[in-house]
Amino acid sequence: MELVSSKDPQLREVVWFAVCCRALTLLLQALFNLLIPDHAADAFSPPRLSEPGLWDLLLEQLLGGLSRWDAEHFLFIAEHGYLYEHNCAFFPLYPLSVRAVAESALWPLQRLLRLRSRLLLSAMLLNSLFSVLAAAALYKLGCVVLQCHRVAFLAAILFSVSPANIFMAAAYSESMFAFLAFSAMWQLEKGQSWLSGLLFSLASGVRANGLINVGFFLYSSCKHFALQLQCYAYGRFCGPGIGLEQTVPKPLLQLALDKGYGLAARNGVKPPWCSQQFPVVYSYIQDTYWNVGFLRYFELRQIPNFLLALPVTLLGSWAAWTFILANPWHCLTLGLERRKSEEEGKPRAGFCCPAVFVYVVHATVLLVFGFFCMHVQVLTRFLGSSSPILYWFSAHLLQEYEPLLWSEGTDDQIVALHSEKSLLGKPPGSCGKETSENPLVRLLMNCSLIKPLSKCVLSFFLSYWLLGLILHCNFLPWT
Repeated sequence: MELVSSKDPQLREVVWFAVCCRALTLLLQALFNLLIPDHAADAFSPPRLSEPGLWDLLLEQLLGGLSRWDAEHFLFIAEHGYLYEHNCAFFPLYPLSVRAVAESALWPLQRLLRLRSRLLLSAMLLNSLFSVLAAAALYKLGCVVLQCHRVAFLAAILFSVSPANIFMAAAYSESMFAFLAFSAMWQLEKGQSWLSGLLFSLASGVRANGLINVGFFLYSSCKHFALQLQCYAYGRFCGPGIGLEQTVPKPLLQLALDKGYGLAARNGVKPPWCSQQFPVVYSYIQDTYWNVGFLRYFELRQIPNFLLALPVTLLGSWAAWTFILANPWHCLTLGLERRKSEEEGKPRAGFCCPAVFVYVVHATVLLVFGFFCMHVQVLTRFLGSSSPILYWFSAHLLQEYEPLLWSEGTDDQIVALHSEKSLLGKPPGSCGKETSENPLVRLLMNCSLIKPLSKCVLSFFLSYWLLGLILHCNFLPWT
């Protein structure tokens, strides 16, 4: 594969660091899941239809932290299909992929593990692979768009310690979506329109916000999977539910009755959305089951969730403002007209180069929509898996304002040069000579010397990385 077969030493470091971070994530989630008792959360928790064996119990101890909250929905869909109405809020490509791996690559383990355990193992393996490939794709995309390998390298390294890390590891669709979206953007930048269109279309089958990628490609290509799901949902939940009691296990029917989950039409009674002029199941589910809508989350009791979303909101807003200040004419003309000075001069490299414009617009649309119309605490993973801007701008801030990244050499040489470089006020060519040394490791090894801004950026990434593992894996509220 082109992503990982390159001789680029920076790409090799990105892949190696991503693998190490994923291994550490899996180790820590198992440890925290073992040491901290699970919170009794009012979350989707379907009954198990078969008794677990010894190996099932062992796997649950090791990987159970990856099956919390919405992960239960994905695993349930992979095992039983779209049985309940609210399952249709989760798009099909990820659970289909999880089921395919469980029934093929993990088929030899069927004597040791029940299907649910194989699905959980499949999700872990797929997300580990997709998160590593997403980091590599982000690096390749950054090299093409930013024209600055140092910033692209640092951004890809930051992706491996993303604030949304736990959702890249758990049985969620974030890793798969990030890989498909970043790869599609990269292929489009290379001029590979057909391959890019295919990847964007696949991404629209993973998450609903894949449709927002219309800004990068044709709408008709991206909406294909969503329309298929819509037609499937209408046929299943608005058609006659003949013989439902015989096809659905009794424990799952009882769960629907206890929790009020919608099933396929029974006795001629159809869900309300079936009778709408435009019967769209996704918006109905988000409205009915999760109370998602414009300004609905603006309540005093949601202040803690707004505080959770504050860092990513500030970073996203700052990124957009920084780009606008650096490229006012480009933004006013939507990038369709360039000034004569821009045409004659050498194109600017780094985060403020004109090529970043469409990515800034994309990220800003996601930010505004998520802040006003969604459960605001999901903004971190929403942006972290959908847009490169969070990582590019964070890398830009570190590269521009952290003197430790302006020099090369041993740690002793860096310390000696630190005070002198700080007096310069500006980085001496932030897109200069490339190095395969991990910049994040350098900053952490010299954390006492780094600037306050760098500490804030790194604290956001690493604290959310760690807190997500501790809280999410034990059914405690998180982003």
